Amino acid sequence: MKQGIKALIGCLLLVVLDQFTKVLALQNLKGQEPITIIPDVFQLLYVENRGAAFGILQNKQWVFLIITAIVLAALIWALPRMSRERHFLPLRLCLCFIGAGAVGNMIDRIFRGYVVDFFYFKLIDFPVFNVADIYVTTSAIVLIFLIVFLYKEEDFDRLFSKKGR
Repeated sequence: MKQGIKALIGCLLLVVLDQFTKVLALQNLKGQEPITIIPDVFQLLYVENRGAAFGILQNKQWVFLIITAIVLAALIWALPRMSRERHFLPLRLCLCFIGAGAVGNMIDRIFRGYVVDFFYFKLIDFPVFNVADIYVTTSAIVLIFLIVFLYKEEDFDRLFSKKGR
């Protein structure tokens, strides 16, 4: 139970960090010219994202809210049931970061009607993103790496066994 509380506090701190950066973006970037960090490479650029990356599903907030609710329900079900073995710590951390990113963007969609994005890689014209997006994307990449290269089939047999909890 103690580990569960620690994990919940950690996830909440990640959400707070995401929301804090978005408040800073609202206060300092909204209605302003982009702030160049590295000329022709990286900028801080305020964007109100009413869709997903690359402009898909604009003004379809309900789609994202349903997907987020499903992801969060799966995480809330899975995390307490997962093995506490040290071997699965990277997996649990990835899921925590994915959950925090999902909650961070869900908060924006519910209370603002859009997601605040502000990191922009101008060099490659990458879609503008935020801290929650970093959590989700980085964790998804690490998760794929873990599943493909670290964990073996027999590891997944132990993942939800009562022995490791």
